[in-house]
Amino acid sequence: MGLIMILGPMKSGKSFEMISRFIHLKYTALPYGLFQSSRNVRNENVWSRNGLSLEAIKVDNLDASLRRNYRIVGVDEIHMFAEEEVKTVEELLNRGTDVIVSGLDSDYRGRMFPIIRGLLELGPTEVHYKKAVCEICKSPDAIYTQIFSGEQPVVEGLPPVVPDDGGYVYKSVCRKCFVRKLDRIR
Repeated sequence: MGLIMILGPMKSGKSFEMISRFIHLKYTALPYGLFQSSRNVRNENVWSRNGLSLEAIKVDNLDASLRRNYRIVGVDEIHMFAEEEVKTVEELLNRGTDVIVSGLDSDYRGRMFPIIRGLLELGPTEVHYKKAVCEICKSPDAIYTQIFSGEQPVVEGLPPVVPDDGGYVYKSVCRKCFVRKLDRIR
Protein backbone atom coordinates (compact mmCIF):
# COMPACT_ATOMS: atom_id res chain seq x y z
CA MET A 1 0.00 0.00 0.00
CA GLY A 2 2.73 2.56 0.88
CA LEU A 3 1.59 6.14 1.45
CA ILE A 4 -2.01 7.09 0.69
CA MET A 5 -3.10 10.73 0.95
CA ILE A 6 -6.72 11.87 1.22
CA LEU A 7 -6.85 15.63 0.63
CA GLY A 8 -9.42 18.35 0.07
CA PRO A 9 -11.35 21.17 1.71
CA MET A 10 -13.54 20.95 4.78
CA LYS A 11 -16.78 19.02 4.33
CA SER A 12 -15.47 16.96 1.41
CA GLY A 13 -15.61 13.49 3.01
CA LYS A 14 -11.95 13.05 3.97
CA SER A 15 -12.66 11.79 7.48
CA PHE A 16 -15.43 9.53 6.19
CA GLU A 17 -12.95 7.92 3.80
CA MET A 18 -10.38 7.56 6.60
CA ILE A 19 -12.97 5.89 8.84
CA SER A 20 -14.00 3.53 6.04
CA ARG A 21 -10.36 2.46 5.60
CA PHE A 22 -9.86 1.78 9.34
CA ILE A 23 -13.16 0.62 10.80
CA HIS A 24 -12.73 -3.00 9.75
CA LEU A 25 -9.19 -3.22 11.16
CA LYS A 26 -10.48 -3.62 14.71
CA TYR A 27 -11.76 -7.06 13.66
CA THR A 28 -8.34 -8.18 12.39
CA ALA A 29 -5.08 -9.15 14.04
CA LEU A 30 -3.19 -6.40 12.17
CA PRO A 31 -1.48 -3.97 14.52
CA TYR A 32 -2.57 -0.47 13.59
CA GLY A 33 -2.63 3.00 15.05
CA LEU A 34 -4.91 5.89 14.21
CA PHE A 35 -3.63 9.30 15.29
CA GLN A 36 -4.95 12.83 15.32
CA SER A 37 -3.33 16.12 16.26
CA SER A 38 -3.99 17.37 19.77
CA ARG A 39 -4.46 20.76 18.07
CA ASN A 40 -7.79 19.46 16.75
CA VAL A 41 -10.15 20.84 19.38
CA ARG A 42 -13.33 20.24 17.37
CA ASN A 43 -13.80 16.63 18.47
CA GLU A 44 -12.16 13.78 20.39
CA ASN A 45 -12.17 11.16 17.62
CA VAL A 46 -11.90 10.97 13.87
CA TRP A 47 -15.39 12.26 13.16
CA SER A 48 -17.32 12.54 9.92
CA ARG A 49 -20.17 14.96 9.37
CA ASN A 50 -22.37 12.04 8.38
CA GLY A 51 -22.28 10.89 12.02
CA LEU A 52 -19.60 8.18 11.99
CA SER A 53 -16.61 8.34 14.30
CA LEU A 54 -13.63 6.19 15.16
CA GLU A 55 -11.36 6.38 18.19
CA ALA A 56 -7.98 8.01 17.60
CA ILE A 57 -4.95 8.72 19.74
CA LYS A 58 -4.44 12.47 20.24
CA VAL A 59 -0.76 13.41 19.92
CA ASP A 60 1.42 16.51 19.68
CA ASN A 61 3.74 14.79 17.20
CA LEU A 62 3.95 11.42 15.45
CA ASP A 63 6.72 9.92 17.60
CA ALA A 64 4.13 7.58 19.17
CA SER A 65 3.64 5.93 15.77
CA LEU A 66 7.26 4.75 15.90
CA ARG A 67 7.05 3.17 19.37
CA ARG A 68 5.06 0.14 18.31
CA ASN A 69 5.40 -2.19 15.38
CA TYR A 70 2.29 -1.04 13.53
CA ARG A 71 1.48 -2.54 10.16
CA ILE A 72 -0.80 0.39 9.28
CA VAL A 73 -0.73 3.95 10.62
CA GLY A 74 -3.45 6.52 9.97
CA VAL A 75 -3.13 10.24 10.61
CA ASP A 76 -6.23 12.43 10.49
CA GLU A 77 -5.87 16.22 10.22
CA ILE A 78 -2.30 15.79 8.95
CA HIS A 79 -2.11 19.50 8.09
CA MET A 80 -2.11 20.30 11.82
CA PHE A 81 1.30 18.67 12.26
CA ALA A 82 4.66 20.36 11.74
CA GLU A 83 6.57 19.88 8.50
CA GLU A 84 9.23 17.92 10.44
CA GLU A 85 6.75 15.04 10.77
CA VAL A 86 7.46 14.15 7.13
CA LYS A 87 10.63 12.48 8.45
CA THR A 88 8.55 10.31 10.78
CA VAL A 89 6.26 9.26 7.94
CA GLU A 90 9.30 8.48 5.81
CA GLU A 91 10.74 6.34 8.60
CA LEU A 92 7.45 4.45 8.89
CA LEU A 93 7.45 3.82 5.15
CA ASN A 94 11.08 2.65 5.27
CA ARG A 95 10.05 0.13 7.96
CA GLY A 96 7.39 -1.24 5.63
CA THR A 97 4.49 0.38 7.50
CA ASP A 98 1.57 1.48 5.36
CA VAL A 99 0.55 5.06 6.08
CA ILE A 100 -2.77 6.74 5.31
CA VAL A 101 -3.13 10.47 5.95
CA SER A 102 -6.08 12.81 5.54
CA GLY A 103 -6.36 16.56 5.83
CA LEU A 104 -6.60 19.91 4.18
CA ASP A 105 -4.08 20.49 1.42
CA SER A 106 -4.09 24.29 1.65
CA ASP A 107 -4.64 26.92 4.31
CA TYR A 108 -7.23 29.70 4.39
CA ARG A 109 -5.02 31.75 2.03
CA GLY A 110 -4.92 28.98 -0.57
CA ARG A 111 -1.30 28.11 0.18
CA MET A 112 -0.25 24.48 0.40
CA PHE A 113 0.74 23.35 3.87
CA PRO A 114 4.48 22.56 4.06
CA ILE A 115 3.78 19.09 5.49
CA ILE A 116 1.54 18.28 2.52
CA ARG A 117 4.23 19.41 0.08
CA GLY A 118 6.78 17.27 1.93
CA LEU A 119 4.54 14.20 1.88
CA LEU A 120 3.88 14.63 -1.83
CA GLU A 121 7.65 14.70 -2.36
CA LEU A 122 7.81 11.21 -0.78
CA GLY A 123 5.95 9.88 -3.83
CA PRO A 124 2.66 8.58 -2.44
CA THR A 125 1.21 5.46 -4.04
CA GLU A 126 -2.23 7.09 -4.11
CA VAL A 127 -3.58 10.62 -3.76
CA HIS A 128 -7.34 11.00 -3.43
CA TYR A 129 -8.49 14.57 -3.89
CA LYS A 130 -11.98 15.24 -2.60
CA LYS A 131 -14.21 18.18 -3.50
CA ALA A 132 -17.07 19.66 -1.51
CA VAL A 133 -20.10 21.73 -2.35
CA CYS A 134 -19.30 25.44 -2.48
CA GLU A 135 -21.14 27.09 0.37
CA ILE A 136 -21.44 30.34 -1.62
CA CYS A 137 -22.63 29.34 -5.12
CA LYS A 138 -23.60 25.68 -4.36
CA SER A 139 -21.45 24.22 -7.18
CA PRO A 140 -19.94 20.78 -6.45
CA ASP A 141 -16.44 22.12 -7.11
CA ALA A 142 -15.22 23.49 -3.76
CA ILE A 143 -11.47 22.99 -3.42
CA TYR A 144 -10.64 25.61 -0.77
CA THR A 145 -11.47 26.17 2.87
CA GLN A 146 -12.14 29.86 3.46
CA ILE A 147 -12.25 31.30 6.98
CA PHE A 148 -14.84 33.97 7.66
CA SER A 149 -15.16 36.51 10.45
CA GLY A 150 -18.84 37.29 10.36
CA GLU A 151 -19.66 37.68 6.66
CA GLN A 152 -16.15 38.77 5.63
CA PRO A 153 -13.52 36.30 4.38
CA VAL A 154 -10.22 36.43 6.25
CA VAL A 155 -7.33 36.74 3.79
CA GLU A 156 -4.40 37.42 6.13
CA GLY A 157 -3.34 37.90 9.72
CA LEU A 158 -3.93 34.39 11.05
CA PRO A 159 -1.51 31.49 11.44
CA PRO A 160 -1.75 28.83 8.70
CA VAL A 161 -3.50 26.37 11.06
CA VAL A 162 -6.42 27.91 12.93
CA PRO A 163 -8.22 25.49 15.26
CA ASP A 164 -11.93 25.09 14.59
CA ASP A 165 -12.93 26.27 18.06
CA GLY A 166 -15.98 28.32 17.14
CA GLY A 167 -14.10 31.62 16.85
CA TYR A 168 -14.47 31.70 13.07
CA VAL A 169 -16.76 30.21 10.43
CA TYR A 170 -15.21 27.82 7.92
CA LYS A 171 -16.72 27.41 4.48
CA SER A 172 -15.85 25.19 1.56
CA VAL A 173 -15.60 27.36 -1.54
CA CYS A 174 -14.86 26.87 -5.23
CA ARG A 175 -12.13 28.66 -7.18
CA LYS A 176 -14.59 31.32 -8.42
CA CYS A 177 -15.83 32.18 -4.89
CA PHE A 178 -12.48 31.96 -3.10
CA VAL A 179 -11.25 35.39 -1.97
CA ARG A 180 -7.50 36.03 -2.01
CA LYS A 181 -5.46 38.94 -0.78
CA LEU A 182 -5.58 41.29 -3.78
CA ASP A 183 -1.93 42.34 -3.85
CA ARG A 184 -0.63 38.77 -3.80
CA ILE A 185 0.73 37.42 -7.05
CA ARG A 186 0.75 33.67 -7.55
